[in-house]
Amino acid sequence: MVQQLSHYLNGARVPGSSGAFSDVYNPSTGEVQAQVPLASVDEVREAIAQAKRAQPAWAATNAQKRARIISRFVDVAYQHEDELAELLSLEHGKILDDAKGDLQRGLDVMEFATAAPHLLKGEYSTGVGTGIDVYSMRQPLGVVAGITPFNFPAMIPLWKAAGAIASGNAFILKPSERDPSVPLRLAELFTEAGLPDGILQVVNGDKTAVDEILDHPDIKAVGFVGSTPIAASIYSHAAAKGKRAQCFGGAKNHMVIMPDADMDQAADALIGAAFGSAGERCMAISVAVPVGVETHQIIRDKVLERAQRLTVGHSLAQDSDFGPVVSPEAKERIEAAIARGVDEGAELILDGRHPEVADYPNGFYIGATIFDHVTPGSSLHADEIFGPVLSIVPAADYDAAVEIIHGHKMGNGVAIFTRDGDAAREFAAGIEVGMIGINVPIPVPIAYYTFGGWKASGFGDLNQHGPDAFRFYTRTKTVTQRWPSGIKDGASFVMPTGN
Repeated sequence: MVQQLSHYLNGARVPGSSGAFSDVYNPSTGEVQAQVPLASVDEVREAIAQAKRAQPAWAATNAQKRARIISRFVDVAYQHEDELAELLSLEHGKILDDAKGDLQRGLDVMEFATAAPHLLKGEYSTGVGTGIDVYSMRQPLGVVAGITPFNFPAMIPLWKAAGAIASGNAFILKPSERDPSVPLRLAELFTEAGLPDGILQVVNGDKTAVDEILDHPDIKAVGFVGSTPIAASIYSHAAAKGKRAQCFGGAKNHMVIMPDADMDQAADALIGAAFGSAGERCMAISVAVPVGVETHQIIRDKVLERAQRLTVGHSLAQDSDFGPVVSPEAKERIEAAIARGVDEGAELILDGRHPEVADYPNGFYIGATIFDHVTPGSSLHADEIFGPVLSIVPAADYDAAVEIIHGHKMGNGVAIFTRDGDAAREFAAGIEVGMIGINVPIPVPIAYYTFGGWKASGFGDLNQHGPDAFRFYTRTKTVTQRWPSGIKDGASFVMPTGN
């Protein structure tokens, strides 16, 4: 039976009224398991209106009380960890352990947001002039929104919501219509933890909902994660409407393997980083850059041998190393990218198209795929494939490896594997990429640092989570004050100074 999903508005699930729906698949079986309503303009406007009515009281709530509600939510969410992971796995296709990691990384950021009483503190200076003090305060923006992708249906909505809600804003979430059940369930758990109605609104939808969020004057800031063309479009649209925006786009993450690296460690790292979650991660390593002829041959052999042993299968099967991709369209797109790579002359040393998965012939499966001798600038190297496809781009030396990375338009994450501290230090300081791993293949920063890419991978001045989130979701007000104390200095026609 196909389940009918809903929106989550004012503390309750609300059926859609637009009459438009989108299918939600079980990627492991290929079956439609649910339908999600796509909001009309009027439904989005009503969600925003409810949030606007609820927000002033939430902003006036003591920051420590807001933090306590967030802390209770984290506890409640962990109590439902198994339920949430299975729900996520069945809609997205990632295996259960990976689904639990998706949830945990989101809750890590929620835990950091409980530091709101400290992170929202202003500054105070006394005696800047005769009898004059100056202080600043951070205040919420009002109603803000997040537009989040399918690949992390727990983590990224929680990243976006954490700083927004902790800072005293009301938050409109427009999750991916491909896997909306986890965001809806998380909203219910927030209500269970004591979040006031209307502070977290989940509006399912497509471009109609996105456009209304971008156009509506009561939305003061927008966060987005998705492909680079859409990130750039949303950033420019939001900015033209006078909204704050932080928009994170695509990635093509490289891993440099130096001749002195531990080759087994590097090969194991490549396997997990390239093929985990079927490659549907913005931090996946999709390009291996071995330095030198000998390193190239060793890495090629070791990665191929390991990849041939991987099992792609049902997301709930215990022996699956990774599951299907999210949709039939994603499968078709990835297979087309593999075909283009063959046409361009790259050497296909492992073809993951059309794997046999017993009992699930209609699932959206693609096995581990490896190309060697990929040319920089070819479609395999230039395009974000977002699937279990690894390209090997050999480099003659360290400088050539850096040139390959700097020649790419994206700059999300990068890694280097080496035993040489000098090389690692030079790489970290000089590479034009936002997040660096040294002998770490997927350098996603911990919750109290900030996450964000450079170049065409990120648009906006502030990044996700960490202190940047509180800066993004608040604005600073500065007060200069003097209390009457018998001073009579007459009118002044010059700028006040500290003299």
